[in-house]
Amino acid sequence: MTRLPHGRPSDGAPADAAGELCGRGEETALLDELLAQARDGTGGALVLWGEPGVGKSALLRYVHDRAADFVRLSHSATRPEADLAHAGLHGLLRPVTDRIESPTTARAAALRAALGEGGGPVDRLAVGAAVLSLLCELAERQPVLVVVDDGQWLDEATGLCLGIVARRARAHPVVVVLADHSDPATRPWQGLAAVRVDALTDESARRLLATAAPLADEATVRKMIRETGGNPLALHELAALGGDFDETEYHRQRRSPRVGPRLRRAFRAAIEALSPPARLLTVLAAAEEHGDRLTVQRAGRASGAGDAAWDEVADAGLLRVVGDRVLFRHPVVSRAVYEGCGGAARRQAHRVLAATMPDGAEERAWHLAAMAHDRDENVARLLERTADRSRIRGGTETAARSLWRAAELSPAPIDASRRLAGAARAFWDAGCAATAERLLDDAERLAPGPHIARRSGGLRGVIEFTRGRPEVAHHYLTTDMNHVSDPGAVLELGTLALRAAWSAGRGDLQDGALELLRELDVAVSPGTPAWWRGDGPADATPAAMCAADEADVRARATIPPLLPPAPLGLAWGIDGPMGDVLRRRIPHLRRRDDPPRLAVALAQAAMLDNVAGRWAEAESSAVEGLRLARDMGADHIASHCRTSLGWLAAARGDERTVAEATARSLETSLPQGVRALSAAAHWSRGMASLFHERPEEALDSLMRLTEPGHGAEHPTFALLAALDTTEAAVRLGRHDLADERVRALEAWARRTGAPWARLAGYVTRALVGGAGAEDAFRAALDVPGARSHPLLHARAQLLYGEWLRRGRRRIDARVQIGGAIEVFDRLGAEPLHRRARREQDLTGPPGGRGSPGTGATHRLTAQEERVARLAAERLTNREIAVQLRISHRTVGHHLGNVFAKLGINTRTELNCVDACPEPP
Repeated sequence: MTRLPHGRPSDGAPADAAGELCGRGEETALLDELLAQARDGTGGALVLWGEPGVGKSALLRYVHDRAADFVRLSHSATRPEADLAHAGLHGLLRPVTDRIESPTTARAAALRAALGEGGGPVDRLAVGAAVLSLLCELAERQPVLVVVDDGQWLDEATGLCLGIVARRARAHPVVVVLADHSDPATRPWQGLAAVRVDALTDESARRLLATAAPLADEATVRKMIRETGGNPLALHELAALGGDFDETEYHRQRRSPRVGPRLRRAFRAAIEALSPPARLLTVLAAAEEHGDRLTVQRAGRASGAGDAAWDEVADAGLLRVVGDRVLFRHPVVSRAVYEGCGGAARRQAHRVLAATMPDGAEERAWHLAAMAHDRDENVARLLERTADRSRIRGGTETAARSLWRAAELSPAPIDASRRLAGAARAFWDAGCAATAERLLDDAERLAPGPHIARRSGGLRGVIEFTRGRPEVAHHYLTTDMNHVSDPGAVLELGTLALRAAWSAGRGDLQDGALELLRELDVAVSPGTPAWWRGDGPADATPAAMCAADEADVRARATIPPLLPPAPLGLAWGIDGPMGDVLRRRIPHLRRRDDPPRLAVALAQAAMLDNVAGRWAEAESSAVEGLRLARDMGADHIASHCRTSLGWLAAARGDERTVAEATARSLETSLPQGVRALSAAAHWSRGMASLFHERPEEALDSLMRLTEPGHGAEHPTFALLAALDTTEAAVRLGRHDLADERVRALEAWARRTGAPWARLAGYVTRALVGGAGAEDAFRAALDVPGARSHPLLHARAQLLYGEWLRRGRRRIDARVQIGGAIEVFDRLGAEPLHRRARREQDLTGPPGGRGSPGTGATHRLTAQEERVARLAAERLTNREIAVQLRISHRTVGHHLGNVFAKLGINTRTELNCVDACPEPP
């Protein structure tokens, strides 16, 4: 009795960490059913067929291992024995030849003759009957399992014999399972039950890669699945060849990644079985790569591959023609054919293909490059022209590969360096950040000089900014502005330098970049936008300033680099038009397949949607931007997306997400000096604490935004968080700090006219108290455009309602608090919603809980009522004790009685006592 090998299967086992076959539930169920029927006395047969590497051998091993109580006979056919009659039968029955009957019987004599142990002619029908008889005899004691792998290489005699056995095995507990590359309808087992084993689904492929490549990130996993088409063996071998998948090598190749040796051997055997013209035709189709039938036909005719060769490869199932397309049956087949045919055959194929194309054809340059033995400037120039045309059409990755290959063929180092720099920029624009950075490094090592900045469009500074090193980025960006000749590129580098300076919280660097832009005279009319100038006309009214800025935004809608970072745009009150610009631009960037700019736009849009109350859209944009940023290795953009998610989590009351998002941001932003991101993280933490009514903890976080020298000090975020800082400070009695924030907000509101700043300035003025508090609240709610910031407007209503309730104006308070509740409920701002509901309860109608009409307060003693009134004013027990000249323990005793008599649980509910007459 023989067993299949228990090492790694020859056909790519799609198994997960638990040893289960991934995505093969239907196939394994059929095999289990066959075994169960055999145990009940009924035999059966099944043919598993599909392309090499799809997992047929894994299924054979599965059924073999599940049949431990069977007599198991197995054989793997090989191509060298395909022409030896009954060679497969000899390998299959060798373990049980001692069970063959005496040679005097006709069946035994026929079988021994087939196995080479007797003389005389071989009757194939008699051999089939003898094998069936032998298996039935073995099955009298225990069921029999026959497993044959690589049935396409079985000799014809063995194939016919097994067909006879399989079709007659049902009456006996004999199971026959065969694996083949081809459709069984054209094989000796025609008419048997058959299952085509297809490639794995994406989900199953992910499960397999979790074991085969556990360190691969999400982007790598997607690439591996896409390039292998879900072929299990290709996935295994790609993981083994590349470890964690070599992204640079992947981007260098025009075709799919390399295939492994086992898959290559499997396809090579199929190719070698073809006639020379048919073999040449498959190589031509693989080398042509685009599946252009007319091109392959012309090249084939020029090489002597005519209609007969086409019929042969079609019959072999390697190629199929669909309209004007020539398609291989699976994505990995083309690569396996190309790699397995040998260098001479590949060069010959490219030479023939190039000869069939006109001189100006782009593909001709690639075929000439593929057959080049040494550096060739003429071919390099052809590839460079091909790259220029590809970029015009939007094919940035194609252009990048063309320039890379042109650099490899360039004799002069300066030309190679220049072309590598161009390839780096094209790869960057295509979202291939790691490859872009590597090529830029190569270009600088090969021949450093200003040509690199000129050809790459100042890519070094762009990369440093994206990686979250704003001060380093600022240095490269301002330096390269002098080397780039295109005014549009200079403008982009200059505004990115302004962004870098703003991110670092360095006003001096921002002034330097602004001055350089002015010197180079590239600012767009009517001049540099106000948000970068850092000033405004002293005599301009807020409305005029806001209108001018909106006009600036719309005028620069076609020049996205001129737009400010989202927090700065919000501070200046141009978040509305800026959001409109981004919402129009994002679909355009998706169509252009421009991941770097798309990720930035999504990160910007997420924050603007947050403040505009479009929280579902904000979350979607931030998640998508985060995924793109991770794929590109753009930590800075990823942190911006996490910032938006952290702010959103704070508003929703999800403190766990706030902690996780801000911790991730601060991990990188503090060491790298990205103060904008550090400030955003502390703002989110302060919001979360404040909304959960922990003002001391909130103020501790928010104070970092104005603390000199701290890594989170940032003037823009200090302004945006001024309302939160003021509220926390007022609750803690820090009126000096509150007054400072009020003055800063009011000055900014006068300077910019931003609706949010005017609203927040009025609210903070009301919070610090004074005779004009109500006028300030009313003015805040009446600010034009204030409702475009629904969370901020609802908070103003809540704070006004709380102020009215404390002034015993409960009906007015209910109106404001009710409006706030409606907005909080719609947005999903859970902590503020709870707070508003609690306040609303305290403004209940007469006869409600806590209302003087209930009579509950009349059950209080005079001293209990005095204690309750002072506690409602937020005095501590010791402060109450000093005023009433009793001990603080007596105060605690009285408060316990008050809570019990009024049916309340917290001091905040003691405000109901205010409505009752004071005790004598």
